[in-house]
Amino acid sequence: MSRTVSSWILSSARSSIVLQGKGRWYSICIPNRNKVKWKLVFSKTCPHPAGSCSLDTTFSLPKAFRHTSTEEEHFSFQLSPAQINDILRAGELSHKTLDLNGKNANSVLRFESNQLASNSPMEDRRSAATCLQTAGMMFGVFDGHAGAACAQAVSERLLHYIAVSLMSRQRLEEIELAVEAMKPVRPILQWHRHPNDVEYQEIASQYFENLRVYWQHLLDLDTELGFSLEEAMICAFKRLDSDISLEVQAPQESELMRNIALQVAFSGATACVAHIDGVHLHVANTGDCRAVLGVREEDGTWSTLPLTRDHNAYDEFEIRRLKREHPRSEEKTLFVNDRLLGILMPSRAFGDVQLKWSKELQHSVLENSCDVEALNIYQYVPPNYHTPPYLTAEPEVTYHKLRSKDKFLVIASDGLWEMLSNEKVVKLVAGHLTELNVQKPPLTFKKPVNLGYMHDLLLQRKSKGLASLDQNIATHLIRHAIGSNEYGEVDPEKLAAMLALPEDLARMYRDDITVTVVYFNSETIEDYYRSH
Repeated sequence: MSRTVSSWILSSARSSIVLQGKGRWYSICIPNRNKVKWKLVFSKTCPHPAGSCSLDTTFSLPKAFRHTSTEEEHFSFQLSPAQINDILRAGELSHKTLDLNGKNANSVLRFESNQLASNSPMEDRRSAATCLQTAGMMFGVFDGHAGAACAQAVSERLLHYIAVSLMSRQRLEEIELAVEAMKPVRPILQWHRHPNDVEYQEIASQYFENLRVYWQHLLDLDTELGFSLEEAMICAFKRLDSDISLEVQAPQESELMRNIALQVAFSGATACVAHIDGVHLHVANTGDCRAVLGVREEDGTWSTLPLTRDHNAYDEFEIRRLKREHPRSEEKTLFVNDRLLGILMPSRAFGDVQLKWSKELQHSVLENSCDVEALNIYQYVPPNYHTPPYLTAEPEVTYHKLRSKDKFLVIASDGLWEMLSNEKVVKLVAGHLTELNVQKPPLTFKKPVNLGYMHDLLLQRKSKGLASLDQNIATHLIRHAIGSNEYGEVDPEKLAAMLALPEDLARMYRDDITVTVVYFNSETIEDYYRSH
């Protein structure tokens, strides 16, 4: 990026007034952070008093690196290579899967993840956990809007709801008896978290009680067969969204818990969750996060296999679904300017009760609340709001039986996919894998030579002496997403400028980005097919 382009970015920011973000209007004329007063703050410890700081501390850029406003004196896009790497790598997370004997018999070899904030506070969240009841692993990416509260709550709770939905009746009865007797309950999930991943400690007990009500409901169903995995994921998504809606309507023990419930319900989040157990891969998607498989074909070339559809105004299936659910008189007002009711980009999401509740219920809940404006909650009923709900959290579930040629799965928020195509993402991951293999003993020449083998040799030759800056593949993808030029190569000056964008400008050029890449163990998958 040349100085001319950098200057243009700066001047355009100072002359602009508002921009239309994902689902809401975002002002770029943000007051100085120190002057902003918040009624409630979520943190890893305790709530801050009014006027203390922002709603989140996760992956915010160090002050020395990121400006808060284009109005600051001595504004500069300059970052050193070390500063760039520190910013990009702040949210890195990786985990290698091993069994008790130190060997990997799991179909998941390892996963690598990272996040980069654009919004302040960041509205994306992620989750990764091993399900101790099924031995399966779950990975989730959650893209929040109108605040981070809903994405935060869903990232903490949804995997628990899925795990409970998959439990046998006997296991549910054991847990219920233990809770009744006030005995310790064995963990349901083994979490794989980044040290900076925040939790709602203040409301954890209520979340557990509502999860308990859910498994009591499952016991009341009086069925021995239980759910299929697809049914379990759908039921878990819908039940959690229902609980989010009910919690804000119920009396709360404290103003803090009331405020959290309000912010969770009146913000929103899309979600994409993968469950991997052996060769069985299920992906549940609500909204516009995306999951894509990287497949190495027999001739050595790479192909992409999308496992989700973006639920928005550009998807014909979603348009037809909404038209079926509402009167014909509303056909022309369901989507306005490619947004649901002219407001929201995704057509499926958690929370967002403004698009699910009746006008009367919204008014009743907000009328009986404290200063909702201090929580950034505003009562707004869009035009042509006649037959709610217009929004659902019900996911679309895709099943895929893993093959030895399925090498990795990429799950990411739309901040990545807005910058890079499915094919480009798979190409970057494949190239990164090749680059890592270069550091191993060189391949011996094989006959007959096929296209894929020659392609590998060329990639290896190109990579020698040009090793990737990033060991973590998610960081590699983020670096390319925000720093690539028109030739698909990372431009250091553009990368520095994009990372140095201040809080009142960054959202115009990039969204929050969350990426998780799951690598599969081809040997384990091959062993499965040999034994079946």
